[in-house]
Formats: sequence, structure tokens, C-alpha cells
Amino acid sequence: MKKHDNNMIIRKIKKGHAWLSILSGLIVIAISALTLAYLVIMLTYYFIHTKLAVEYSSVSLMSAIYEKSLGEENGDIAGYLDEGGRIYFVRDDEGSTLFGEDDPDCTNVWNYAQIFNTGETIRLYRDADYQFFSVGADGSINIEIIDLINTIKEEKKLGDQSEILYLPETDKADDLYENDPLDYLFFGPIADMYIRFPLWMGIELPEGGAFIAKCYLSVKMTDISVLGTALFMLGILLLIIFTMFIVNIIGNIRKQRKIFNMVFFDVVTEGHNRMWALYRGGKLIKNRMPGSRQYAAVDLFFVNYNTFCVCHSVAEGEELLRKMYRSLGKMLNRGEIRAVGSPGEFLLLLRYDDYDRLTGRLNAIISQLEKTDTDHTFYFHAGVSVISSSKGENERKLRHADIEQEFSNALTARHTLGESSGSATAFFDLKLVEERRWRDKVEEHSRQALVNSEFLVYYQPKYDPVTRELKGAEALIRWQSPELGFVSPGKFIPIFESNGFITEIDHYMLSHVAADQKRWLDMGKKCVPVSVNVSRAHFIESDLAEQIRDIVDAAGAPRDLIEIELTESAFFDDKNALIGTIGRLKEYGFSVSMDDFGSGFSSLNSLKDMPLDVLKIDAEFFRGDNAGERGQIVVSETIKLARSLNMKTVAEGVEEKEQVDFLAGQGCDMIQGYYFAKPMPAGEYENKMGEPAAQDISESIPSM
Repeated sequence: MKKHDNNMIIRKIKKGHAWLSILSGLIVIAISALTLAYLVIMLTYYFIHTKLAVEYSSVSLMSAIYEKSLGEENGDIAGYLDEGGRIYFVRDDEGSTLFGEDDPDCTNVWNYAQIFNTGETIRLYRDADYQFFSVGADGSINIEIIDLINTIKEEKKLGDQSEILYLPETDKADDLYENDPLDYLFFGPIADMYIRFPLWMGIELPEGGAFIAKCYLSVKMTDISVLGTALFMLGILLLIIFTMFIVNIIGNIRKQRKIFNMVFFDVVTEGHNRMWALYRGGKLIKNRMPGSRQYAAVDLFFVNYNTFCVCHSVAEGEELLRKMYRSLGKMLNRGEIRAVGSPGEFLLLLRYDDYDRLTGRLNAIISQLEKTDTDHTFYFHAGVSVISSSKGENERKLRHADIEQEFSNALTARHTLGESSGSATAFFDLKLVEERRWRDKVEEHSRQALVNSEFLVYYQPKYDPVTRELKGAEALIRWQSPELGFVSPGKFIPIFESNGFITEIDHYMLSHVAADQKRWLDMGKKCVPVSVNVSRAHFIESDLAEQIRDIVDAAGAPRDLIEIELTESAFFDDKNALIGTIGRLKEYGFSVSMDDFGSGFSSLNSLKDMPLDVLKIDAEFFRGDNAGERGQIVVSETIKLARSLNMKTVAEGVEEKEQVDFLAGQGCDMIQGYYFAKPMPAGEYENKMGEPAAQDISESIPSM
């Protein structure tokens, strides 16, 4: 499945609908402009061909009169034709004049032309002085606009001798000639002014040659006014359409910007949020110039933010975050960003030269934030992921950097600080990557491992320190994976505890231990109670006691041979629920023990309230600098306290003979440790059942 990341969302928001509106607006405007141009051209050509059709009718009539008069002896051909007021003559195909007076302005250059609104084919001859018409190879008539404009400009200088411009007979004619003809066109007495364009039209004769007459393409100013008005209205319409699209585009851009700001807005601080950090940070690191300073992604967390809100109020806590956000802004340089990830979490992208300066700057930033409110003490944890342009053991090439991954790495580094008190900083390195990969592998294979029974039950015996008799055992888990190999519990139990899979392991261990106990009883073995760890996460279930009862009963093992072991940390959860579960377990016939007594800070209070059967003394009392006389005093008094509360004691982690002798002298009931035996597979433990412990084992055995 394709990853749906935040950058994809950002790109979709950036695209929005503005560019679509702009593109559609440009298309409509282009179509409108082309339509307007097409209409202008079509109107112009329709106008020209209409005028040509009128002139063709007159010349055609003159040609018919000429043809009809041929052969009439008394016919006055010239008289009839002169009544039309046109210059005319007849030429043969070689250009010789057959009738009338040839006009030198009519050249011998001609071509066939097509009048599209009549379908007639005529000859158009070029005028020697006014050459603004041409005929294409397909018979279409083309107007040479530039030549026409230049002709008009030249003709207006000729005054009354002008061939083209005809002005009204008025005493203001001289003033009109002083202006540009185009000015006169739009501001003069339009109804009285017209322009006529001379051209020579030829009608082919049956006996050969052509009847040629001078024609004029007359354009009244009223015609131009109508055409101009129509074009003006079309232009206004186009302008309105263009304006509407511009307004629409501006509205869409504003709307897009508003959505953009909403997506990037943090309500509490009124600043930028995580999405902004990903968007802006991604642009900064990818557009960075080679050789410039490097970047570091920082996940900065206000450790006691929730505590402050509980002690004061959420509103005061949010005001505190706003102050910190503004303070961060004053401490950042150009090309750096700040944003809010979650309540109490700030995301920074800082530029740096080397680790030492970066660390010093982060310490300065944290120190400044700690002083936001002088009446309170604040702590901050910072996780840092450096983004380098050089490739090293802990560095990635900048051009391959993924800003979302970098902030995720920074968060991973911050989590390594755990719940440590005080402000602290942690840098991300490849070791954390390997840990993350290992975690993924464990989670990937755990479910199938449970189905395939890859988890093995190991047993570590518990012996009486005086008689060396086997008194009990603790069930421990190991993992023999075909893919991962032999895996010790320290490498997968913490992962299962964090993701909740540990409850499945608890059920697995209970069922297997109960099945082993039943099998050994059927074999006639002398069985002793075996303690099975039940995780802290499991004790939040109200029917835990019933679950344990049903699992053991299903295997057919006696309940008194199963001891439920819980860690002291479980007492920090719902105390009343825990007491109720322990009470029901004892009613069902199970014994209950506390593991790692002394590792917490509420052990004595726990003993007061919990109806426990067995107390396991933490191995740390036998190690370290304080394992001498003071440690012995604590262990001795703990054993006495347990005896007074009718509890048995187990000392775990015992590795030396002197420790065994001391515990035996203090009346400790059982010893569990490498001095007597290491954890072993079920088959090896089965062989040791009923046998005393080996004597004088003093060599420590490495943990598995």
C-alpha cells in the first residue's frame, strides 16, 4: 500500500483550485479573443464582398451593354457606357486595347477572384498607385492592411486631389485635413464622410478578352461607426468576462490561503503547527546551497507541562506555551523554523556548524525557557537528529533527507531520556535505528512464534539453603526463532510489555507450565510449586483471577502447584483492583508472590495491604558497594518481617557461598540463583526433580 504522508496532503492543499481557475480563465479569455478576432475578420470580409458584389453588378451591366451593342451600326456604345460615370475599356488577353481609352493606372497584373456571397468569378487587376488588394491562389481576396493605412496617411496630404478620402463640402474642410484621418473618422461628421478604395474589375467576354472598368470600394463612416460600436461592445463583454475571472481567481487564491493558514495554524500558541514544520522544513533542507551550514531537527518537550496544568489550569498552561513559543521566535535565526507538535512539544529546525556549538545553543535555549516563569521550575527534554551534507556513521546525505523522518528520529532520541528528572538532550544515532529495526522484527515474528510454539519454558530451581532440597522453581521464557535465532528475554520482553503482547505471553506460559506439572505428576514425579510471572498490564483486567483459574484447570494441574508472581511495580496501579484479584486467586487455591521486593519505594506499605504468600528479595541487596553490613541488616530485617506476616522468603540472584551461608543463618526459606542452578530447559529440570542441589558451586555462570 502506498504511504499516505503529510507531504501529499500539503501538495494537494497547495494546488487547491486557484490554478484550475486561472487555467480555465485563460482558456476562456483566449477563446473569447479568438472569437472576437474571427468575428472582426468575417465582418470585414463580408463587408468587402458585399461591396464587391454591388460593383460587380454595375460592371456586369456595362459589359452586357457592350456585348449587345456589338454589330449594331448606329449604336452609340460609348454614349451608353459613359452614362455610368466609370472609366472603362476592353483588352484582349495579350493586353492590347480593343475599345475605349486604356488607363495607365490599370496594370496588366491580374488574377481570378471569387465573390463568396454571389459565387461569381471575376478578374481583379492591380492598380498602379493603390496596391492594397491581392488575390490568393484559391481566389480569395486579401487586404494588405499596412499598405492601406500608409495609403490613407499619404492621401490625406493631397487635399482635394485625394483619390481615396472624400470629405463633405463644408467650410471646415481645411481644419479637418489638418487632423489625422482616424481622428476625423471618430470625431468628425461621420455621416458625410466616406473612403473609397479604387480597383479594376474585369468581366470576361465571349469572343475573348475582358471588359475592364474602374470600381470603388466605398466605405461610409456610418458603416465604420456601426462596426466599431459592435467591436466596442464585444470588447466590453470580453473585459467583463476577464474581470469576472480575475475576481474569481483572487477569491480562490484568498480562499486557498485561508485554508493553507488553517492547516498550518496552531490554536493554542497562534503560531505554526507540525504540518508547517514538515512543509517549510522540507523546502529549507532540499533548497540548501552546497557548502552552507547544516541543519538539525529538534523535538523539544516541556516535561512538566501536564503537571503545571493540573496544579494550576489548562488556560494558564496554554498561556505559558504561548510565552515559550514567542521566546523561541526571538532565539531563532534566519532560515530556521519553530512549530508546535503536540501540547508541550516544540519542533525546531536549527542551523549549526558542529555538534559542540549545537549542544551549547540547545542548552542556552532550554535555559532561557526554564526562566519563562521564575516562580516555577521547568524541565525540558530535547531529541536531536542532525541532517548532514556529508555521509558518515551517524549522518545522511542532505539531498536524501526526509524532514518527517528526521523529526521522527528526533522524537525517538527524546524517548531514550525516559522519565529522567531535569532537563536533558539526546542525539539520534544509528544504534537507535538498529533498535527500531529489531523492534519491528520482533513485532513482525511474535504472533507466528506464538502459533508455532517457538517460545520455550525454562525452569530455574529454588533450593532450601540448609537441606539443599528442591522447594520450588520459577518459569522463565526463552525464544528459539528460525529467523532470529535464540533470543534472550531481555531482548523481547520489554517490547512485548510496551505493545501489549505480554498478556498473550502470560497465557502461553501459564498453559505450558500447567501442562508440564500435569505431565510430571502423571509420571510420578515429586512436583514443587512453580512461579509464573504475570505482567503488570494484565492486572488491569477485572477477570484476571478467573482467566488464570480456567487456564490451569484446562491443563488438569493442581492449583497449589502454580504460584502467581507479580512485580512490585504493579502496586502503583489500581490498588483496590489488585487486592481484589489477589484475594480471589487465593480463594481459588493459588499462592501469590511479590518479585523484586525492595526495588521500589512503597514496599512496606504494599506488604501491609496485600495478602501475599511469598516475598522475593531483590538481588541488588547482594551486589554493589552497599552489599556489606548495611545490606545484610536490610535483608535480615526483611526476612524477619516476612516471617511475622506468615510469608515465605526467596532470595534471588545468589551467586556466592558466603551469601548462601548468611541467608541460611537468617532463616531464608529458598534460594534461587546461579550458585545452585541456572535456568534450564524443561527436560533438564525434569531430571533434577527429587535430587538435592549440587554442593559448593562457586563459579558464576553468564546470564542467558
